Amino acid sequence: MATFELEKLPLTYTHSLSDSSSAYQPFPSHSHYQKYYHYNLVITDKDQFRNFLLVSLTIILAIIALVLILHFLPHKNKHQGTSINFKLAINHALTFYDAQKSGHYPKNSPVKFRGDSGLGDGKSADTDLVGGFYDSGNNIKFTFTTAYTTTLLSWSVMEYHSKYADLGELQHVRDIIRWGSDYLLKVFILPTSSKSNLTIYSQVGNTISDKGEPKNDISCWQRPEDMDYARPVSICDSSASDLGGEIVAALSASSMVLKNDTEYSMKLVKAAETLHKLVTSEDPKKQGTYTMVDACGKQARDFYKSSSYKDELAWGGTWLFLATGNLTYLDYATETFKSAKNNESDFDNGTFDWNNKLNALAVLLTRIRYFRDPGGLYEHALRLSSNSTHSLMCSLLFNDFSRTPGGLIIMKDDNGPLLEYAATASFLSKLYSDYLHHLKFSGAKCKSNVFSVAMLREFASSQVNYILGQNPLKMSYLVGYGDKFPVHVHHRSASIPWDDKKHYSCDGGKKWLNSKDPNLQVLVGAMVGGPDMHDGFIDQRNNSRFTEPNIASNAGLVAALIALSDNSCGLKDSF
Repeated sequence: MATFELEKLPLTYTHSLSDSSSAYQPFPSHSHYQKYYHYNLVITDKDQFRNFLLVSLTIILAIIALVLILHFLPHKNKHQGTSINFKLAINHALTFYDAQKSGHYPKNSPVKFRGDSGLGDGKSADTDLVGGFYDSGNNIKFTFTTAYTTTLLSWSVMEYHSKYADLGELQHVRDIIRWGSDYLLKVFILPTSSKSNLTIYSQVGNTISDKGEPKNDISCWQRPEDMDYARPVSICDSSASDLGGEIVAALSASSMVLKNDTEYSMKLVKAAETLHKLVTSEDPKKQGTYTMVDACGKQARDFYKSSSYKDELAWGGTWLFLATGNLTYLDYATETFKSAKNNESDFDNGTFDWNNKLNALAVLLTRIRYFRDPGGLYEHALRLSSNSTHSLMCSLLFNDFSRTPGGLIIMKDDNGPLLEYAATASFLSKLYSDYLHHLKFSGAKCKSNVFSVAMLREFASSQVNYILGQNPLKMSYLVGYGDKFPVHVHHRSASIPWDDKKHYSCDGGKKWLNSKDPNLQVLVGAMVGGPDMHDGFIDQRNNSRFTEPNIASNAGLVAALIALSDNSCGLKDSF
C-alpha cells in the first residue's frame, strides 16, 4: 500500500467580504475566507502511486465528459445563443423612427413608402406643430412619448457613444434625436408677461369622435399623407408637471448629444432651464399629471394615462444637472427623488417605461455617485439611489417577477404588451453591469442576495435574445430581422399601398385593416407588442395588443441593443 507522510503547516486567512450593502463592495465567488495549507509529501511506494494517478485521471476524465454532456443537452427556457447580428438589429430598430416621421419628409430617408404629412398640424391652435413622430400604428402625435423617446435615445448615446460610432449609426441616431428635439421646442409657449401662463401642447390628433365629426385618427384607417379630417390640439399649462418634467429631461439630454452644434445645444439647455423653473415653481397644490385635466389629457387617457409626476420632475432635474453641472438642479432632483420613492406604487414597481422613471432615475443617480462624486451633502440621497438600484437588480435576477415558459420576464400581469418592459430591464441591467465592470467590481449585494456582473449580463442577453427570435415560436419580434417575423403589423402606412398620386379615404383604407394578406410594406425595425404570458402570439393586423409597435417601446430596444452590442462595456465614465 502507498504511504503518504503529511506535515500540515500553519493556516492563514485573506480578504473577507464586508456585511455592508454599499455599492462599492464587490463580492468573492467563494466563501468569506480563503484558507491555505502547506504540506510536505513523501512517496513510499511508486507502484501504488502510479495506480493512484491512473484512477485519479480516469475520474477526472469522467467528470469532464459528464460536464460536456450536460452542457450540450437542450435546456428548458435557455436561449443564450451568440448569433445575434447587433449591427443589423440596431440599424433596423433606428430605421423604424424614419418611418414614423411627420412633417416635411426627408428626401434621403431609407423608408420609401412615406412622404410629407401633417403639414397643417397646430393650425387649429394658431401655432406650428409640424414635425415630430407619429406614436404608433395610428397618426397621433403624443408629446409625452416623444419626449421620453428622445431622452432614452440620448441616454444610450451618452453611455455608448463609441459603440454607435463603431457601428456606423452615430449620425443616424443623432438625426432621430434632433428630429425629436426640434419638435419639442415647438410644443410649449413661454409666458410673455406675469399675467400670462405657460402653454404646453400635449397631443396632435383626435382619439374621440366629436359631434358632427365622426372621423378621427382611431376610426379612420388612412396613411398620414392622406389625412383629411380635423387634427385638434390638446392644451396644458404649468400644472402638467409630469409632461413638463419629461420635456426638460429630453431637451437637457439631447443638448449633450448635439453639443457639436454649440448654438443649438445652448438653445436646448436654455429652454430646459426656463421650463424647469416654470413647472417646479408651480403651487404644489396645483401640480399633477397631465391626464388629470380634460383639456390637457382627456384624449390621451386610454393610451398614456400618467400615474405620477414627481418621478418626471426629478428625472428632468437630474438631466438638467448633467447638462449644466449646476448643483441646484441636483439638490432639487435628489429631494424630489426621495419624495417620489416614498409614494411609489406597487403596480409600477421594478418597471421603466414612459410612465415610470424611478428605477431608471435610481440607476442614473447611482452613476452620479460613482463617477461625479458631488460630495457628502448628497451622500444620503445617492446612497438611497444605489440601494434602490441593487434592489432592482435583485428583483430582476431572483424571481421577484414571473417568466413565460420561454423565459421572457413578466413585469406587469395586466395582459398588456410584455416586450417594452423586458427591453428596458435588459438595458438597465446591462448598463449597471458596465458601471460595476468599469469600477473593477465583480458584483454587489442587496440584503440577502449577491449578484455578479456576469449574472446581470446573462439576464440582459436572455431578454434581447428572446425578442430577436430565441423563443419557443422562433419568432423575431423585430420586424425585418431574421427569417420569421410578424407580417401583419398594426400600422396604417405599412399596410396600405404606397402611391403618392392615389388617395385612400377614411373608410376606403379599412379593406387593408381587415385583410388577411401580409402588409404591403415591411415596417423595418418595428418591435411589436409581442407574445402573451404563455409565449403565444397572434399575427393579426386588427389585434393591436400583439402587433402594434410604438416609439417609446422601440427606444428601450435600441438602448438594450447598443448596450449589448459587444463584450466590452464601451462606457464613458463621465458626461
